Amino acid sequence: MEILNELWAAPWFEQLSRFALLIAAALLAYGFARIWIVAVIRRVVRRTETHWDDALVRNEVFLRLAHFAPALVAFYGVEFVGGLDPTLELLVKRVSVAVMVVVAALSVGAFLSAANDIYSMSAENRHRPIKGYLQVLKILLYVLAALSIVSILLDKSPWIFVSGIGAMSAVLLLIFKDTILSLVASIQLTNNDMVHVGDWIEMPKYGADGDVIDVALHTVKVQNWDKTITTVPTHALIADSFKNWRGMSASGGRRIKRSLFVDLSTVRFLTPEEVERFGSWALLRDYIGSKTREIEAYNAEPGRNARISADIRRLTNLGTLRAYIQAYLRAHPKIHEGMTLLVRQLQPGPEGLPIEIYCFTNDTNWNTYEGIQADLFDHLLAIVHEFGLRVFQNPAGSDLARFASGERDAEGTASA
Repeated sequence: MEILNELWAAPWFEQLSRFALLIAAALLAYGFARIWIVAVIRRVVRRTETHWDDALVRNEVFLRLAHFAPALVAFYGVEFVGGLDPTLELLVKRVSVAVMVVVAALSVGAFLSAANDIYSMSAENRHRPIKGYLQVLKILLYVLAALSIVSILLDKSPWIFVSGIGAMSAVLLLIFKDTILSLVASIQLTNNDMVHVGDWIEMPKYGADGDVIDVALHTVKVQNWDKTITTVPTHALIADSFKNWRGMSASGGRRIKRSLFVDLSTVRFLTPEEVERFGSWALLRDYIGSKTREIEAYNAEPGRNARISADIRRLTNLGTLRAYIQAYLRAHPKIHEGMTLLVRQLQPGPEGLPIEIYCFTNDTNWNTYEGIQADLFDHLLAIVHEFGLRVFQNPAGSDLARFASGERDAEGTASA
């Protein structure tokens, strides 16, 4: 008992007890603020129909404000407890104020994040993101908070540290080089409306090919079509080139540019029977009629000999195929009527004569677009033989095997 009495009478034990009581009161205040007040706020927010308060809860604004409670209890409670050493009392007050500065900075940072979420709720605002600007404000806020904390703990004027920063400007520029570049890039991207969330961009240098899901100060996140995420530095979108497919989506048309390769050995003039047959096709009736009259007028000119092929004009199967493809595309319900439509010959090569189809679908959805393009060429590949033409294809092993088998059959039949 004497030892306990001496312990209770010891000045250091009294100091420790009072300090422990202060810490316990601060912890109780924090528990009450976090468990009760924040929980009640969350329940109220869930019942409201507005969405801005959900953004505040999601970004933990109220949870961070709850940290003010223990700092305030410690700051004011140190005088209420009393009996503490003046140096310890001063230290507790300074640390409490420093904690309040940290909590204030973190709370304002969370509020800025919530403000970005509230701003992005509108589809129109998503086209002009402000996340980069808010991140710059956060950096400035945290720098000011750090200067304030150091000045509070050392009991020095913050202007002393600010004046020292001027001497370290070169070092700071080197440290914040990427931030400065990203800030300038963010301003240019936003003002020029070069890219925003939801755009489909291609940037082969960084392996990016997909939808933009986030535009931040330092990085732009792109979700590729294989669902991977590529992170591109924001300033790279200004320094390097990239393709933005937004113009295609906004125009309402998506380009088809693909060729059929025709075997040159199958190109020939049409026979009178074929001209008559094609003239009965709905898509070729006008073409055959106008071309026939034009050719007849040309061939009837004086000095032309109908027995010499070089003196007269005749319809070809290749020209008729081109006319059919063009008529087929113009009648197709999925081909955009107000955009360029071409069916043209390209330079012949080792793989035959390319007939390029250049047109636009009236649906920009990727899946629908691929279906339209596939259906279109399914039909054209199947209809080519009707014109006496053949699509070029390099011979495969099975082709050579059939050719050799045919030769043997011919030899066997001849010998028999």
